[in-house]
Amino acid sequence: VHIVIDLIHVLEYLWDAAWCLHEAGDPAAEAFVARHARTILGGGAEQVAAALQTAARTAQLKKKRRKGIDDAIGYLRNKAPYLHYDTALERGWPIATGSIEGACRHLVKDRLDITGARWGLAGAEAVLKLRALRANGDFDTYWTWHEEQEFARNHQARYRDHLTLAA
Repeated sequence: VHIVIDLIHVLEYLWDAAWCLHEAGDPAAEAFVARHARTILGGGAEQVAAALQTAARTAQLKKKRRKGIDDAIGYLRNKAPYLHYDTALERGWPIATGSIEGACRHLVKDRLDITGARWGLAGAEAVLKLRALRANGDFDTYWTWHEEQEFARNHQARYRDHLTLAA
C-alpha cells in the first residue's frame, strides 16, 4: 500500500510559513508558496524544509513569530515518506483527496445516510459494491458473471445428476 498525503494539507503548512515572512496581502507570499509547492511536487520536501529553516534564520524571526515555519518544517520532515508526489504523479495516483472525498460522498453518504435508514454491515457492503460497479461502468460485466455463477450453483448439479443417470 502506498500512502500519499493530500497536497492540500501540505499547502496549508506552506501558507502558514509564508505568513511568517510576508505581510498579509503581499503577492510575494503567493510566489513563495508556489515555488515551494513545485519543489515538493518534484520530490523535494526535505529541500523545502531546509529552505524554510534558512529563511527563518535569515529573517531573524523570534520563536513566536516563526511558529508557522517551524510547524511546516516539522510536518515536512515527519511526513517525508508520504510526500513522494513525483512518484504519485508519474504513476497517475491522486495527490489530493477532493475526488476521493466526492466519490465517497456519492457512493456512501448519499445512499446510506438517508433519514430512517438502518444498515447492517453485510447489507451496506452489498449495496456499496453494486453502486461502485455502476459508477465504474462495470455493472454489465459483473451481472453477466453473476448470472453465470447463479446458473452453475443452481442447475449444474441437477444436469450432472441427470446425465449420470442416463448413462
